[in-house]
Amino acid sequence: MRKPKSVKSLEDLGRVRLSNSFYMRDFLYSEVANNYGMPNIPDNPDLAIETLTVLCETLLEPLNEIFGRVTIFSGYRSPSVNLFCNEKELNCASNESNFAGHICDYLDADGYKGAAVSVVVPWLAARYAKDGNWQSMAWWIHDNLPYHRMEFFPKLAAFNIGWREKPAREIYSFISENKGYLTRKGMDNYEGDHSDLYDSYPEI
Repeated sequence: MRKPKSVKSLEDLGRVRLSNSFYMRDFLYSEVANNYGMPNIPDNPDLAIETLTVLCETLLEPLNEIFGRVTIFSGYRSPSVNLFCNEKELNCASNESNFAGHICDYLDADGYKGAAVSVVVPWLAARYAKDGNWQSMAWWIHDNLPYHRMEFFPKLAAFNIGWREKPAREIYSFISENKGYLTRKGMDNYEGDHSDLYDSYPEI
């Protein structure tokens, strides 16, 4: 598929079904692009479809099935939108660090495919508002899903979650009282079963 250059071709891209619950259109919305009148369209639609399909099928669909609706807050970012967002300090990392992430239609520096998305799980947000516990969800995903990297934020317990061909499997928090790595390779808590930390969660 070529990069869309008309409303019709952009509609066709948006209607591509990535998984049971998600379409390409779900990933193309951007507040930055809308506010500044910038197109947020993949340069390489086929690669974006491929990587987002894996992300949806292996990460978002299991979350959707177990915990209910998953809300996408930030999905795909074109290189131009991400660069603008980074330069204006609007909470976007550099393009290089977002290749095979939010910029999922480009390979990373090592030549690997990947994709990332920022989501809110209302089921978790409601619990987090009561007890401030986001770690249980992080450990549940760590034990059960093939994620690459997660980053948790204080508003609504939103988190970035990504898939990559060679996953790092690390979890980082931007929540002030728990800022830093929850786990990554080499830490004592990385291996093993953590199910006692999410024993109140629904069964798979």
